[in-house]
Amino acid sequence: MVDDRDVLAREVDEELRREQLLKLWQQYGTYLVAAVVLVIAGVGGWKFYEGRKTAAAQAAGSRFSQAIRETPKPDAKPDTPTALDDIARNGPNGYATLARLRLAAADKAAGKTSDAIAKYDAVAKDRRTDALFADYARLQIAMLTLDTANWTEIQNQLTPLAAEQNAWRFSARELLGLAALKAGKDNEAKQEFEKLMGDRNVPPSIAERSRLMLAMLTEAELAKVATTPPPPAPAQKTEPKGR
Repeated sequence: MVDDRDVLAREVDEELRREQLLKLWQQYGTYLVAAVVLVIAGVGGWKFYEGRKTAAAQAAGSRFSQAIRETPKPDAKPDTPTALDDIARNGPNGYATLARLRLAAADKAAGKTSDAIAKYDAVAKDRRTDALFADYARLQIAMLTLDTANWTEIQNQLTPLAAEQNAWRFSARELLGLAALKAGKDNEAKQEFEKLMGDRNVPPSIAERSRLMLAMLTEAELAKVATTPPPPAPAQKTEPKGR
């Protein structure tokens, strides 16, 4: 049987809680309503921002796809801005970077090496550029300066890109091997190509070129050994004739 005193105690306790909640509501109810409104507005604003951002990215993607298919008009002046120029200046960061890389590649294909290097350098030094694209730009600079830069400069450019976790490491190591070969450092070149041949993750095209370069280096070594005259035999001492 339930004790009447326990029932009375619970009723008094519930009444006190109701009075406390009422006082809290009277004191802070306006702030609670405002907080709820702000949360709802914040969620709604974020959803609106995300929707606008997604729509802008989709529009930029369509513009970028159209721009790379764009054929320059025959009567257009060399400095006439193109759709890619507009995306590079005004597009969302990712598509703007892609457009800048595309413009640099166009200069490279047109033989405008200095312009291409300048564009790649601007992408690499831009703090807004994703690390993957920045490293790609540095790789392109190294490729374009392979014939003009000295061995130390090429090493400084490519060694960070040849690190184990870098996405462009295989191309960077191949360029290091070619730069070493150009500098007359056959041993360093051979080491780079052997590293590539010993890595199972190397793309097939790079592995094939590395195999050919190693074969060429081996043939050069054998030819050098075959054409090197043997050292002269030591002169024999003649014993003096007896008296």
